Amino acid sequence: MNFLSVEQLTKSFGDRMIFEDLTFGIDQGQKVALVAKNGSGKSTLLNCLMGKEPYDEGRIVFRNEINVGFLEQADDLDKENTIYQEVLNHDLPKLKVFKEYNDAVRANDEEKIAQLFEKVSQLNAWDLDSTIEQILSKLKLNDTEQKISTLSGGQRKRVALAKVLIAEPDFLFLDEPTNHLDLDMIEWLEEYLSTSKATIFMVTHDRYFLEVITDVIYELEDQTLYKYKGNFSYYLEKKAEREEQFATTVGKARSQFKKELQWIRRQPKARGTKQKARIESFHETKKIAKQNLAKEELEIPVKMERLGTKILELHNISKSYDDKLLLESLDYNFKRQERLGIVGPNGAGKSTLLKMIVGEIPPDTGKVVIGETVVFGYYSQKNIEVDEDKKVIDVIREVADIIPLEKGREMTAAQFLEKFLFPRSMHHNYVYKLSGGEKRRLKLMKVLMSNPNFLILDEPTNDLDIFVMSVLEDYLRSFKGCLIVVSHDRYFMDKMVDHIFVFDGGGKISDILGNYTEYRKHQKSLERQEQERKRKQAADNKSISAPKKKEVSEEKKKLTFKEQQEFEALDQEIVELETEKEELTKILSDSEASAEDLNNASKRLSEVVQLIEEKSDRWMYLADFA
Repeated sequence: MNFLSVEQLTKSFGDRMIFEDLTFGIDQGQKVALVAKNGSGKSTLLNCLMGKEPYDEGRIVFRNEINVGFLEQADDLDKENTIYQEVLNHDLPKLKVFKEYNDAVRANDEEKIAQLFEKVSQLNAWDLDSTIEQILSKLKLNDTEQKISTLSGGQRKRVALAKVLIAEPDFLFLDEPTNHLDLDMIEWLEEYLSTSKATIFMVTHDRYFLEVITDVIYELEDQTLYKYKGNFSYYLEKKAEREEQFATTVGKARSQFKKELQWIRRQPKARGTKQKARIESFHETKKIAKQNLAKEELEIPVKMERLGTKILELHNISKSYDDKLLLESLDYNFKRQERLGIVGPNGAGKSTLLKMIVGEIPPDTGKVVIGETVVFGYYSQKNIEVDEDKKVIDVIREVADIIPLEKGREMTAAQFLEKFLFPRSMHHNYVYKLSGGEKRRLKLMKVLMSNPNFLILDEPTNDLDIFVMSVLEDYLRSFKGCLIVVSHDRYFMDKMVDHIFVFDGGGKISDILGNYTEYRKHQKSLERQEQERKRKQAADNKSISAPKKKEVSEEKKKLTFKEQQEFEALDQEIVELETEKEELTKILSDSEASAEDLNNASKRLSEVVQLIEEKSDRWMYLADFA
């Protein structure tokens, strides 16, 4: 069943064409992602589809009577509402009645409660309470009486996400849904959407998100839309095939073009003496032959200052703000070419640690010792200012005109811009004309251009598209200095780091050997042990209290023989499913796995997550009578 049909959609800004003659459709139940370079028009396309922005030509048709939800990058929340009021602020009958009922309960209006009780039952809205509680809890919006006007930008984004999920739309549009979420929230949202029955169309740069959730990927490139029926690994495979075929076509066209050029130059000037069809063919061949094939990996062997034996030492450092302890007695010495990832919930102290390292803030106790040869390159959104009235090339030239490379070679500022996907046509654009992602990329380039030997990157991938992230990863792979990364991008962390500092809360930090996937494996193992302990404790408690229940209740008192067998089997089944879930996650993070294996693993992972939830609920029910 078709939910959305788009025909020959065209959009331009002045003389700049954003996209032209786009035609595609989305069917019920499909989970679709749109990928493109920053500035290509992803958010513009979403806004056109949602009626938030006009388009030049074309036709957009939604199926009648479907409920559509849209999470946009800029929220539209009522500042006077509390969090609870705002997430229920919908025109949907079910949510309106539920909100009225809750308002009546809070006001202790018994007459209104009685009037609304039947309406809530008719609309089957009683389950909303647990849904709302679960979503707000997972997104760490626990103080539901907090006013929207008092929230940070990240909290507002989470409220907007909670609001659109609570509405349970038939068709869900998401523009960068993982922005401002910590890693736990991202993984919860990934599971939630992968098991959701909603049709989804999203823009995201989270590559594991694309791997697990999507079954169709559209790529917007050169104002053209390419369709790939599969997840992210399938898209990468088929895109590589398409580019290879394209390279072959262009190569043949260039060879043919040379022959045709010789022929056309040999002919007399008069039009009538030339074969019209062959001249037309010449112009078509010329068009294909002129297309650019330059797609190279970024390997820049920068000639950096060599690190000495003493690099960076943290001696017993501690830090608190008010009554909140962020770091307690941290000791650590960095080695050459160390690659450290840092993870933890928002507000746990990750950025505070980085600021202490570079000397922006002092520790309360202890000291930070920096080696004489260390040259920091520190990237965070807040500490880099770019003059909006300068040209792109001038922003980079402010840092340096030339980067010295190994073996006496050099790279100019213009060449460096091209490596980071700023074509020559953009070098003389003013900064204020750039998109948010392009400005962020320019700030990152200022740091890299300064030729550091110790890079500290705080959320470097925010607002970068997957193509720029691939370029950054290529650069960092050949970087021979030390690297510290704070990031919510799991794919990026898996490729870049060899151990991880985990902010556990209360000032404590665990050091986990391996990348992000290894850290999650370690964490899941601890969670499983804790669940097992709670299960056994619950079973023991029920066993002790069983005789008392017998006296009180004349209803179900104990398990039947079949239920007892089921109860005993469930423990092992849940453990086996958790193990399978781990193995599937490992496959999804394996860069050498085939597209078929990745596709099968992502589908099975959704099934396993749902089975664990169902069997855990059943276990808890049976435990009451065991």
